[in-house]
Amino acid sequence: MNVGFVSLGCSKNLVDTEMTIGLFRKNNYKIVSNPEDADIIVVNTCGFIESAKEEAINTLLEMAEYKKKRCKYLIAMGCLVQRYKEELEKSMPEVDLFIKYKEYETIWEQIENVIGKQEKTKMCGLEFSERIVSTGENFAYLRIAEGCSNRCTYCAIPYIRGKFVSRKMEDVLEEANKLVNQGYKELIVIAQDTSKYGIDIYGEPKLAELLEKLSKIEGVKWVRFLYTYPESITDELIKVVKENDKICKYFDIPVQHISNSVLKRMNRKSNGESIRNVITKIRKEIPEVIIRTTVMVGFPGETKEDFDELYEFVKWAKFERLGAFAYSKEDGTPAEKLDGHLHPMTKKSRYNKIMKLQQQISDEIMKNQIGKEFEVLIEDESFDGKYYIGRSKNEVPDIDGVIFVEKTKDELFDKFVKVKITGSRDYDLIGKLV
Repeated sequence: MNVGFVSLGCSKNLVDTEMTIGLFRKNNYKIVSNPEDADIIVVNTCGFIESAKEEAINTLLEMAEYKKKRCKYLIAMGCLVQRYKEELEKSMPEVDLFIKYKEYETIWEQIENVIGKQEKTKMCGLEFSERIVSTGENFAYLRIAEGCSNRCTYCAIPYIRGKFVSRKMEDVLEEANKLVNQGYKELIVIAQDTSKYGIDIYGEPKLAELLEKLSKIEGVKWVRFLYTYPESITDELIKVVKENDKICKYFDIPVQHISNSVLKRMNRKSNGESIRNVITKIRKEIPEVIIRTTVMVGFPGETKEDFDELYEFVKWAKFERLGAFAYSKEDGTPAEKLDGHLHPMTKKSRYNKIMKLQQQISDEIMKNQIGKEFEVLIEDESFDGKYYIGRSKNEVPDIDGVIFVEKTKDELFDKFVKVKITGSRDYDLIGKLV
């Protein structure tokens, strides 16, 4: 039987999808990319915010249409199912099986109960060792922890994924070595909060030590890490990033806000002063650093003064990368019960204002890159065939922009080349081979 997959949401969710692909392959199923060719379709859902829930529902309905053709079974798994399994079972009879995140240990038993045993199999859950990487030939995500214990009042992740649990360092390094031996040149370290890695096992943060050990793996070219919370960025971590050439000079720091009153209602562990201090320190120690952040507008009780402070902060910080989103009321979270929920139009207006400012900041930053030279990994080509498409250490795949490189007759796919930047376009750079 053929199996097709759709993975929604974050990179952490994608790793679960990759392990599920590995589980099917282990049991002799053929993996296909076209849903028209699939006897079984598996959708790994996201349930983080309202737009993600809508996307998941629409995707399930879209995939259900294939049951009118070849597809016999539609399976839904992931965060949306964890939150709303009972409601989904009642409202979506098109789906043959819903699997909660917390039921992954018995995932194969549940699947076989629905589709029937094809042959003698060993009952098992999801395992990193069976994972089939789906992100191409050059990079792979390396998940170092599950869950989150930060308990931000707006966030449902702790209720979906549970408390923060680090993987043992030896297990992470074993998987990393395996990925590099398979040919992956870039490892992207992920967790809901990578800066807390190791505290629950070793009693102290171990991200800096882990990054050092990953960089020593023979054959790895780039090591990057995402999602570090500002209160947990240590001097040791900054030093390791500064001094190790293999570790990308890139910090992904979701600050969410800068107003102390808003941060307190969010139950964030940082205040405005500490956030400004850590950004100043990183920029001082690593002048060429790229800092990415996310901010939330329209949180319950956010006043005009709160928003103005956030706006001025973004203007001051000049983040190389910034994503904004409007507060979304999530079932069962403490913020849902707060007073002072804002009108959707107010939230939309504030979102637009922040993103317009960031566009101006980004334009200035991108123009300042003209004339600089970067090592670029070539991964694709433009539709018109005139450009290679690549990334440097400064671009996270599927999140940031890319670098368009004037094409030559040489075959450069999956190679690292030297590129001089000659122009910019929106969030992308344009360059030529040196």
